Amino acid sequence: MSFPLYTAGQVRAMDQRVIASGIPGIRLMQRAAEAALTVLRQRWRQAAAVVIICGKGNNGGDGHVLAGLIRQTGGTVHLLQIGHATDLSGDALQASTNAEALGVEAAPYSAQYLSDLLAQYRDRQLVIVDAMLGTGFHGVLRGDFADAVRQVNASGQPVLAMDIPSGLHADTGHVAGEAVRATTTVTFIARKRGLYTGSGPDCTGEIVFDDCGAGSEHADPERATTRAIDVSVLGTTLRPRARSAHKGHAGSVLVIGGDTGFGGAAIMAAQAAARCGAGTVSLLTRPAHVPAMLARQPEVMVCGLDAWQGETGLLAQRLVEKASVLVIGPGLGQSAWSRQLLQQSVMWAVSLQKPLILDADALNLAAQDDRFWQESAPVLQRRNWIITPHPGEAARLLATTTAGVQADRFAAVAQLQARTGAVCLLKGAGSLLAFAPDTDFPTDTAPPVDVCTEGNPGMATGGMGDILTGVIAALVAQGLSPADALRCGVCAHGEAADIAVAARGERGLLATDLLSELPRVLNVNEK
Repeated sequence: MSFPLYTAGQVRAMDQRVIASGIPGIRLMQRAAEAALTVLRQRWRQAAAVVIICGKGNNGGDGHVLAGLIRQTGGTVHLLQIGHATDLSGDALQASTNAEALGVEAAPYSAQYLSDLLAQYRDRQLVIVDAMLGTGFHGVLRGDFADAVRQVNASGQPVLAMDIPSGLHADTGHVAGEAVRATTTVTFIARKRGLYTGSGPDCTGEIVFDDCGAGSEHADPERATTRAIDVSVLGTTLRPRARSAHKGHAGSVLVIGGDTGFGGAAIMAAQAAARCGAGTVSLLTRPAHVPAMLARQPEVMVCGLDAWQGETGLLAQRLVEKASVLVIGPGLGQSAWSRQLLQQSVMWAVSLQKPLILDADALNLAAQDDRFWQESAPVLQRRNWIITPHPGEAARLLATTTAGVQADRFAAVAQLQARTGAVCLLKGAGSLLAFAPDTDFPTDTAPPVDVCTEGNPGMATGGMGDILTGVIAALVAQGLSPADALRCGVCAHGEAADIAVAARGERGLLATDLLSELPRVLNVNEK
């Protein structure tokens, strides 16, 4: 299913509208605590005790209310307060006062006190609740907060984060220093986009959402800036083939790449395109790679090309003219041969108005030419192009660092889209997809960025991007728009990896392991 994601500022505005509608802030805290208590009971019913570490803001207030609920239901709870209790104000102060009236004793936080508590429950299950910092935090944790996070992460005990793991940026998913690594995060009011990308998936564990009644009790929701998508997008986008279909109806993919020493990347992209339903697939590559391609996948037509001239140049031109979509980049390299193929491919894509997918070294070569995007094609035509950089390639395209890209992935993918005019993918945990709003989102309610929630760490291996490029190309060839092809391709790719990992585990997953899973994933609507 897809669902909207919001910035911290949007969630605060929603929170304020709920309060303005007549629901007190302390009541929202009560609902948040009740949701957290439900999670505790469902997952750790046998826990000997709960330790709640509270900050001074409303996130800490949520922790105080939870402590009171645990106390009321006969559970053992230890509450540690970071900062002076006299620093509490507003709803957080009221929550603390109410908890104290229920018999909760708030102990001032100290590193030694937390260490002693953890030692006391070393042989019994202890659940730690992170109620230190909420969505307003940004920067680096220091002092008691940093110490508490280190001890929590080293404890080996399950951790429940309230709303967001402390140390994680709610808008970007970036961690500047340290952050809580939660087992489960229960997030309130609306889903924050930083939970789903970058370091978010490392910190959140399982995400449980509770709107605390906000979804039904205020009528003016914020417009989502982002949407989370998963494999269900295939069911609403892909259609069964007509019974009278032939290969011409399924389009033709041409993969261009595979310089000396890099043939595998281009071969894998071609294989993936064939496995994902393209009517025909061709490969332009170095002559040395022709036997390998034919041995791996004889259904792929392969042309060895050392130079775009003479008889082989004419054959290459005919393949370009026949293709429904061009793919340039897998294993392309950065030699003179590589540059010639990129130049010729772009020229033909523009003159014939073909969809174009640029990946890998095609992007690295483009990054070396400041005029590439402005001079390669009109901006309207580039909306029919797809680029698929990983963070390193994105950094080169944006003339920044990989760390800079990862510090704000949403900003980076937006800059990529604005700079290139293409449909953009920024790979990584929680891959981001950015589109030209006025063409790819015809209504004013659709967000400009999607976050893919499929996939797993086993995909951190060579060749995964080449397989993905082939998947996307096959979907474009079969008639999907670049935006829909990217959505379906990224989600299908991640789902295929999830299926493979479920059978064999993450370590040792190979990119080509996905080839046998992809047809099953993509044939979701087959009768």
